[in-house]
Amino acid sequence: MSFHVPRQGSASEATLVALLAARTKVTRRLQAASPGLTQAAVMGKLVAYASDQAHSSVERAGLIGGVKLRAIPSDGKFTMRASALQEALERDKAAGLIPFFVVATLGTTSCCSFDSLLEVGPICHKEDMWLHVDAAYAGSAFICPEFRHLLNGVEFADSFNFNPHKWLLVNFDCSAMWVKKRTDLTGAFKLDPVYLKHNHQDSGLITDYRHWQLPLGRRFRSLKMWFVFRMYGVKGLQAYIRKHVQLSHEFEALVRQDPRFEICAEVTLGLVCFRLKGSNTLNEALLERINSTKKIHLVPCHLRDQFVLRFAICSRTVESAHVQLAWEHIRGLAAGLLRAQEEEKAEMKS
Repeated sequence: MSFHVPRQGSASEATLVALLAARTKVTRRLQAASPGLTQAAVMGKLVAYASDQAHSSVERAGLIGGVKLRAIPSDGKFTMRASALQEALERDKAAGLIPFFVVATLGTTSCCSFDSLLEVGPICHKEDMWLHVDAAYAGSAFICPEFRHLLNGVEFADSFNFNPHKWLLVNFDCSAMWVKKRTDLTGAFKLDPVYLKHNHQDSGLITDYRHWQLPLGRRFRSLKMWFVFRMYGVKGLQAYIRKHVQLSHEFEALVRQDPRFEICAEVTLGLVCFRLKGSNTLNEALLERINSTKKIHLVPCHLRDQFVLRFAICSRTVESAHVQLAWEHIRGLAAGLLRAQEEEKAEMKS
């Protein structure tokens, strides 16, 4: 399988580029089969799909692309599975709609869950739908052989994206996007006004990346990637990823040792989702205390109806001592919060 690599500015941009290319491809295919069919008629029936755990940028791509986006309910591990996707497809096809685009996420933002490419991919192939894989965060980990099983099924993808600027020590912005058929992309974006023509554009000697993206101009992102790769090497980057994963499991173990807390999602890479056992209000108050003290900063999420705290290992210089200090800090603030809550209850009774 041959993939071609344009670099985008962000995963949001890559998803939008893939969606627009897929939209153009399906519209031309349907118009070729039915010459009287207008673009507007096709656009009104197009439907894209993504897990309910997909990043908000996927929904935004649907808004900008002017197509319906269907959120597929994820399973108990926050994974998009074949059965839920197939059910939505059948329902939409029965309503006269046209499924054309699926986003599968490897390493969701909320809890770092992984959609099942081995299940979703064959459905996309059978239904002739474009499969875009968003691995913005987790994609960097695939340089380690022990995490490559998470990529199983990637052969079904029409496009794939990950962000070296997230977890591969490359400065923002740098987002690598693979596309299976370059003509699917260039066919959607290629315009050649006379003021942009040049001597070599039809010679095959160069690849003109203005046809692979939204802007005409582009940053020189390759050089900063080259410097990182030369400085760290494969083994250095693998060690960096593995250290972060090890530290996340260290934090997970600390949380599990405290019966007041619970782990809310499987810990696979460098993210730990946890919370105090209790109400959402209690956890919102804990987060407020954590972030207002400004020693560490946590970003929350909602998993189903639960308010969840997210501990992300992402600093280049983080060590085990930092994880230990962060946990003691969280425990101390939690103890104070629970104590204040008990005192408030006692006052109400008296």
